[in-house]
Amino acid sequence: MNRRGWFLFALMCIIWGIPYLLIKVAVESVSVPVLVFTRTAVGAAVLLPLALRGGQLVVLVRHWRPLTAFAAIEIIFPWFLLSNAERHITSSMAGLIIAAVPILAVVMARLIGDSDQLNARRWAGLALGFAGVTVLVGPNLGVDDPWAIIEVLLTACGYAGAPLLTAHRLKGVPGLPMAAVCLAGTALLYTPAAVLTWPDSLPPGRVLAALAGLAVVCTALGFVVFFALIREVGPSRAMVFTYVNPAIAVTAGVCILGEPLRPTFLAAFVLILVGSVLATARQSIGEPVPEPAVPQAAVPR
Repeated sequence: MNRRGWFLFALMCIIWGIPYLLIKVAVESVSVPVLVFTRTAVGAAVLLPLALRGGQLVVLVRHWRPLTAFAAIEIIFPWFLLSNAERHITSSMAGLIIAAVPILAVVMARLIGDSDQLNARRWAGLALGFAGVTVLVGPNLGVDDPWAIIEVLLTACGYAGAPLLTAHRLKGVPGLPMAAVCLAGTALLYTPAAVLTWPDSLPPGRVLAALAGLAVVCTALGFVVFFALIREVGPSRAMVFTYVNPAIAVTAGVCILGEPLRPTFLAAFVLILVGSVLATARQSIGEPVPEPAVPQAAVPR
């Protein structure tokens, strides 16, 4: 990987590692519908002109049904559930639970008939990953809000299922216009609830900064950098940053918000990370890894 590739990789680790921190700050003063509306509306306003300039939006018309389903399980419901959960649990906890997405994706792929074989290494990865989730979630069900933890787990299920939907029903659909349309549709859907729960007074500066960061940096800029990274290093290398995001989320929560760093967090993160790497490995050591199709379902968290 060249210097530009490393720069883009590091940037993606940060851009999609800090949403949990920003969400935690934003929900202090604004409702969840306002947060989701602001993030998606601004993101769509930035990305739609780029998609229109490329003339790719017309391709999406014949895919409106799976596109609607994708928006529902990747953005509409998950972003509400995650934001609502962070009203009750720490951003560190949320980021670590989301780290289980690769594990859940392997299980879901198997359930729908994925032809990939689960060898001993991948089974061991699944076992380690679920052990990590148990270490993380189990002791906290009686301490933190149990429904909030369930909301984040449901969010992780949505994030894991959306790529499978695109692989089966949206294969070949360009990613940038798909993201722009899904964001625009979500913004329209949340408009009535956002209007009804709009804050009576201007939120504090840190909340406004968090909303701006979510919309401009984590959503709009996140997509631009993500596709630039794919062009620079290829899709398989580009997706490695997803393993780093939870560490960024925990670091940001602990250092900036002063969230507690429990020993179980570290143990769970190691188990989930190692489990994810093993469970998602498709080739034996030493075999060449083919470049997969460009991941169309990557949406900033």
